[in-house]
Amino acid sequence: MPQTHKWSYQLPDRRVARHQRSRRRTACRPLPLSSRLRPHFTGAADSAAPESLETSKQARSIEMTKVAFLGLGVMGFPMAGHLAAAGHDVTVYNRTAAKAEAWAAKHGGAAAATPRQAAEGAEIVFSCVGNDDDLRDIVLGPDGAFAGMASGTILVDNTTASAEVVRELGAAGQEQGIAFIDAPVSGGQAGAENGQLTVMCGGEAAAFERAKPVIDAFARAVTLMGPAGAGQLTKMVNQICIAGLLQGLAEGMNFGLKAGLDMDKVIDVIGKGAAQSWQMDNRAATMCKGEFDFGFAVDWMRKDLGICLAEAKNNGARLPITALVDQLYAQVQARGGRRWDTSSLMHLLVND
Repeated sequence: MPQTHKWSYQLPDRRVARHQRSRRRTACRPLPLSSRLRPHFTGAADSAAPESLETSKQARSIEMTKVAFLGLGVMGFPMAGHLAAAGHDVTVYNRTAAKAEAWAAKHGGAAAATPRQAAEGAEIVFSCVGNDDDLRDIVLGPDGAFAGMASGTILVDNTTASAEVVRELGAAGQEQGIAFIDAPVSGGQAGAENGQLTVMCGGEAAAFERAKPVIDAFARAVTLMGPAGAGQLTKMVNQICIAGLLQGLAEGMNFGLKAGLDMDKVIDVIGKGAAQSWQMDNRAATMCKGEFDFGFAVDWMRKDLGICLAEAKNNGARLPITALVDQLYAQVQARGGRRWDTSSLMHLLVND
């Protein structure tokens, strides 16, 4: 940035005034573009473009942090990998030890036998497991993460869980001087693999600011939404919106098929208008083909919608469409679609 100057407010004579006006213009004139470009921009000023995602992550100034990652499912495995690739010292734990050992062999980190052992000496502990009970199992108790964590450390939980368990674990951590950040993610398996997740956080601002540069390793956006629980409540909003959107998309695609339209053209046209969404861009074509082997499983969506419906009873929100879609997913499960992805709502329409 150009050097700034403090100016006297005494009325100068005309010659001094002209001199000072000249100095002001010089001080405010930007430096040549070549001296202001950051290392990740190359080429002429009028053609410079941002670096690739991978180059950007490598270019960030990140201090190496000792971290633990608990839970190496389809999300956790690549998320922990991005932490290691960013230069952090990562120790992992997984209920199935073979998966933790496979991760360590691939990424060069260490595998621990218990959450407590993984968390010992870590400045930040990440967790990404299935549900509230799984989360309690890896955090509490003599072999849980809290037992191995020191005062002043942070636990960042990326599980989609209830606001109730967040408050419970937050209170337990506070007794030990451990900050708890609920940080559920959106972006699915592809987002985890590409380091492009959206992370919605709840917790204390000071802990968030310490953790954010580390979370950035697997995220495209990391936002503090409010106090503990705000991250999970935001994720509930996300899932409520997705549920209704997917049912509408399934009905629209089925309607187009029944009408005999060229659905590739339909998707291309309406995808340029107000109907456009991530789900349309990534799932509409495969829904029309009856392909449902992608991303987020119906079992997990029903778990998430159950959390939403339970919280709605507490805050008085009405969720009629969410409740309907939850029951439709129950029908998908009954058809053997427990591991189909959430776009499988289409199956109920095409095959009835």
